[in-house]
Amino acid sequence: MLIRTALLSLALAWPSFAQTVADIAPRDGWSVTATDKTFDELVAATRAAAKAGKMAVVTMAGPTDAAANRGITIPGNRVIGLYNNDFAVRVLRLSTAAMIEAPIRMYVTENADGTASLSYKLPSDVLAPYMSEAPGLDSIAAEIDAAFAAVAQSATE
Repeated sequence: MLIRTALLSLALAWPSFAQTVADIAPRDGWSVTATDKTFDELVAATRAAAKAGKMAVVTMAGPTDAAANRGITIPGNRVIGLYNNDFAVRVLRLSTAAMIEAPIRMYVTENADGTASLSYKLPSDVLAPYMSEAPGLDSIAAEIDAAFAAVAQSATE
């Protein structure tokens, strides 16, 4: 009976030890680029590429390492927040509320085949809810779109 209880407990706990996550799929308002790079390579490349868009890495977070410390294996997953103080000052002049969206994030995810993808919501889509109250924000958002595209191109080459 004790062995049966232990085996049942292990079977019920199994899903928490390993987890599969679907590869990120293209979606409206996003840029999604699959690469041949590994997760760690793409994280490093994205951090280094921030300069290509005149951006700075201001935050990084992801559940992968914390989950591993708890004995749970999940695919690589890292959110990298990018911003530029010039953009911040200019956005703030137009909309205090829009600054809640800073930093705007890039998302590195490990694919099922061991490669990684770089994804992000287009900054113009992130800032769209504030554009009706902030004339001129659309042109800044377009500049940030271009900066993010430059980062993505550099990181995924």
